[in-house]
Amino acid sequence: MSGNHRNRSPLEQLPPPGLVLTDHRFTVPLDHDDPGGETIEVFAREAVAASKAHEDLPWLVYLEGGPGFGARRFVGTEAWLGRAVREFRVLLLDQRGTGLSTPANRQTLPLRGGAREQAEYLAHFRSDNIVRDCELIRPRLTGGAPWTVLGQSFGGFCAVRYLSAAPEGLERVLITGGLPSLDGHADDVYRAAYPRIERKVAAHYARYPQDVERARAITAYLAEHRPDSAGHRLTPEGFQSLGILLGGGTGSHQLHHLLENAFVTGPHGTELSDTFQEAVRTATSFAGHPLYALMHEAIYGQGGRPTDWSAERVRAEFPQFDARTALEGQGPVLFTGESIHPWHFETDPALRPLRETAELLAARTDWPVLYDTERLAANEVPVAAAVYHDDMYVDTGHALRTAASIRGLRTWVTSEFEHDGLRAGGPRVLDRLLALVRGESDR
Repeated sequence: MSGNHRNRSPLEQLPPPGLVLTDHRFTVPLDHDDPGGETIEVFAREAVAASKAHEDLPWLVYLEGGPGFGARRFVGTEAWLGRAVREFRVLLLDQRGTGLSTPANRQTLPLRGGAREQAEYLAHFRSDNIVRDCELIRPRLTGGAPWTVLGQSFGGFCAVRYLSAAPEGLERVLITGGLPSLDGHADDVYRAAYPRIERKVAAHYARYPQDVERARAITAYLAEHRPDSAGHRLTPEGFQSLGILLGGGTGSHQLHHLLENAFVTGPHGTELSDTFQEAVRTATSFAGHPLYALMHEAIYGQGGRPTDWSAERVRAEFPQFDARTALEGQGPVLFTGESIHPWHFETDPALRPLRETAELLAARTDWPVLYDTERLAANEVPVAAAVYHDDMYVDTGHALRTAASIRGLRTWVTSEFEHDGLRAGGPRVLDRLLALVRGESDR
């Protein structure tokens, strides 16, 4: 790895946030098995309490959920960060291809060549290479000392890969809503997911019964019309994908408020309001995180089987999710959730040029195995994980089976939070996990 460039952020000159921020840029191999070949850049932002900026603190690296999202940009010591900087120097990592790291999107991927070259390039953007990036970065910052990893959602998947591949780099591991199935295919993931999503939708309609007819009216309108918002085509399936909101603590309320602004009456009669169309486009566009759509099923790829548009195929096993079912009066419109479908690459202008690339990734069969079950069974790194009861995004049963497969892992199973507990729970979630990982009494 070549230079580690440090740039002072303008924010560090402002005392109110209580932080000193330092930007780092690392040059890493695209293919870690070819260290002398092509390189990419990985960006990370260091955050330390202003009062401790000159202290020799242990490091905590934060791995964001996704895949495809850069690390959250904090304003001061909000959420869990305020708790973390009480004792750590925190590294907020933009995983390869995200945030300020070398981007991978419809604008940059054509530089690779055609769809086949793009797919080959993206094959290097899974958790195995994210961990190898971390292991190149770690000694540059810690002098070789192990560090603590905090993995949220997909970041937890990366943390389990870290435990499998390079436990010597880990002081301790904290996971929130991110214990993956160690050997499950994507089909297994989605067969477990659709019933969970249906339960979340039922809970939403119980809370807001007026939304049953609102959702049916919107679906009926979209079945007849195909409105376009800034190039984003609205379809019944796209509308159903708003169910992704239901995985967060306030998501049901957000969905309700979005639906109540759906229609407006104009010179040509009743139509979808611009307000609603823009809100749907904002909530469902992948312009800011295209890797999520391209790589989401690939994070489950291993064992020589293609993912082959798993969410789309498995959805056929749950006909109640077909919008036509609701329009025929056989049930309410069921929203979907964290699933990617071929039609995403037709309706979203950020994804449309990448359809063939996505097809090649879906057909790929040579994904390496991600998790070493024998090594995990012999694990010696202290690990604690928050498992959210009936988490819409990560199956609780899968998570608990994985927890039992990692030696010494301590779990906190809670129904107090949804998948966004680390953000919504502020310092409480991090405080609880630190107590668990240190063997302190449960608080």
